Amino acid sequence: MSEWDAIHESTGNVFADLDVPEPEEALAKAELARRIGHIIKRRRLNQAQAAALLGIDQPKVSALLRGKLAGFSTDRLLRFLNALDRDVEIVIKRKPHARKQAQIRIVVA
Repeated sequence: MSEWDAIHESTGNVFADLDVPEPEEALAKAELARRIGHIIKRRRLNQAQAAALLGIDQPKVSALLRGKLAGFSTDRLLRFLNALDRDVEIVIKRKPHARKQAQIRIVVA
């Protein structure tokens, strides 16, 4: 077998490609955490300031910013965005007929 035989086309979701359980949720949580980190950085908050704003302790902020999301539900991440003065809208719509499977996607306006 050559090295090219071991290459597989991506599904577009790295978590699905790695057989992570609940890959759509994992991708959504990762994107929410990325956005939270971006807002914290843009506001130049240190971890202690971010912790006070989010109502969590500093080690949890550190875990969040490092992508350690096991202790964070999607709902909790959405509440963090609200605490950072962001509105969150959830839109439910039909998937395009051309796409095989429905997906969860985070869109930043």
